Amino acid sequence: MKNIKCVVTGDYRVGKTELLTTFTLGYFPSDYVPTVFDNRKTTVKLDGESYALALWDTSGQEEYERLRPLSYTKADVVLVCFSVTSPASLENVKEKWFPEVRHHCPGIPYLIVGTQIELRDDPLVVEKLSSFRINQTSNGSPLMS
Repeated sequence: MKNIKCVVTGDYRVGKTELLTTFTLGYFPSDYVPTVFDNRKTTVKLDGESYALALWDTSGQEEYERLRPLSYTKADVVLVCFSVTSPASLENVKEKWFPEVRHHCPGIPYLIVGTQIELRDDPLVVEKLSSFRINQTSNGSPLMS
């Protein structure tokens, strides 16, 4: 079985842990508990092949900024998360998280993940998203227009 290490990063309280809990355990956590660092493992199948998926949940808090790079070691993919209810967290994708990921994980694919969509009702967030004009993934595949 092939191993895949996926590091999940982004601002504090954007829903990274909730995303991983829902994916790995099948339920949405009822209580918020701040994450320093947490690792989860699950098995996924793709095209009939099984993969051991290691999910590394990182802290977006500034006090852990010096430790977070340790999580990026040997990453195969990075999920950069922001909350669709927080324009500041989206701005930090460009200003903070992309530079950090590119520095510590050169050449590694990364995905932008909008979380907390069930809370989205602010037209300013949608307008802010469209201003990014992201139209390709890091490997040139279409993303959005």
